[in-house]
Amino acid sequence: MSEAIRFFYRGTLRSVQETSPNRTLLQYLREDEHCHGTKEGCAEGDCGACTVVLGEAVDGHLQMRAVNACIQFLPSVHGKAVFSVEDLAIHPDPAKDQTHLQLHPVQQALVEQHGSQCGFCTPGFVMSLWDLYLRHQAAQTRPSREQIQDALSGNLCRCTGYQPIIAAAVQMFELPAADFPHQAWKEKLQQLIQQLQAERQSELAPRYHSQGQDFYWPQTLAQALQLRSQLPQATVLAGGTDVGLWVTKQMRSLDCLLYLGQVAELRQIQHTADTLVIGAAVNLNDAYLALCQHYPTELTEMWQRFASTPVRNAGTLGGNLANGSPIGDSMPWLIALGAKIHLQSLSGQRVLNLEDFYLAYQKKDMAADELLTYIEVPLPRPNWQFRTYKLAKRYDQDISAVCAAFALEIVDGVIQQARIAFGGMAATPRRASLAEQALQGQIWDENHVALACAALAQDYSPLSDMRASSHYRITTAQNLLRRFWLETRRDAALPSSALNVFAYARLQAHSKNASIPGESA
Repeated sequence: MSEAIRFFYRGTLRSVQETSPNRTLLQYLREDEHCHGTKEGCAEGDCGACTVVLGEAVDGHLQMRAVNACIQFLPSVHGKAVFSVEDLAIHPDPAKDQTHLQLHPVQQALVEQHGSQCGFCTPGFVMSLWDLYLRHQAAQTRPSREQIQDALSGNLCRCTGYQPIIAAAVQMFELPAADFPHQAWKEKLQQLIQQLQAERQSELAPRYHSQGQDFYWPQTLAQALQLRSQLPQATVLAGGTDVGLWVTKQMRSLDCLLYLGQVAELRQIQHTADTLVIGAAVNLNDAYLALCQHYPTELTEMWQRFASTPVRNAGTLGGNLANGSPIGDSMPWLIALGAKIHLQSLSGQRVLNLEDFYLAYQKKDMAADELLTYIEVPLPRPNWQFRTYKLAKRYDQDISAVCAAFALEIVDGVIQQARIAFGGMAATPRRASLAEQALQGQIWDENHVALACAALAQDYSPLSDMRASSHYRITTAQNLLRRFWLETRRDAALPSSALNVFAYARLQAHSKNASIPGESA
């Protein structure tokens, strides 16, 4: 039996039945709702012109997060609330002039600071700023300039430069406050979830079927594993930040989608004595928030530079690993730390070292009926030094040319264990075994660093492409190892170039405020 896609938009419950599961939220807003404020620019989650905010009832809280509508398949907003730029302006007195609208402080500040020229990108900026406004208004705080820049990292403007927009972000908190009915929306969403649960009498996962295509919403891990066993050909979907592009840019038709975004077990983060266990469907912002509580100076810069805020709000850590891209930014440092992954099927579970998961380019040690379910990340250990570095042409929202990670156990100046991993240097993210051997059991000094740098040239034979030449990659990989030594040597170590604890606290507040504080179920 096929369910309808149900979600709230513009204050009312929408029910969609006759549309392809491959259709994006952006297409629905523009073509069906005729709400043209949300724009299509890149159709790949880069420019931010299509930014909307999704509301979701999570653990008794209303979670509001900006995402890119252009790569969100419409069925993925089932059970949620969608807010676009049309939601912001209000009629100050509905009994009087219906043509007069009162601008939201976000919009008013952009007008007063001349933050728009051609206007094409402006609705996306408005929604990213509204997301920022809601979080800081709820917490009764004001964002720093760095927080504003991070919130706007996924929005591009070709006209104004960004100074007027940043000025508007500051001014919007100085204008009369605009309330948002958090409690009312939380209750609406909880009622919808309860209604959907009451309608599901079967143990089978809910399914949407239209135009010969299927979209499954398993609610439990057991349902997800059962579907994976029955439908090994199905495309597994989490945040859609990569799979969405298969449709919008490659024009592929995905006839069967298995969506993991509603599997409760895979959206949890658990602590053990020595590891952090992250569910595969935990979004990147939540995953990095938890990780940076343990590795604040080591991982905060990577968190900030990993794509953009809307992409991190949608994409998942499990999806990033399962994708297996040789230039993915999470794999090198997870491999260096010795992370493990759980692969599950109906026949059981197996645990792999992450480094053993990648066999060749786009080839992984994963059976057709298996799902990647959990990631185990070791917590900081005594005597270990750890750093990760990203080199790219742009600071924000760019794919790495080289991503490096180093983890050394050093006791009394002698290296007991060495783990070095790189992305962008080979067909898969992988360790530098010869460089590790050059360091193992040696004194952590400049001479042995030089030997390890020479070994790096034997570990990898990188390609030249549009991002970097082979020579650049080898040279910078060696220089990053030297930089690691300069930051961790026993005498006169240089300060880490990673963002400091204060920057971590800034990003922590940014992510934590995504859920409205002080609410309870």
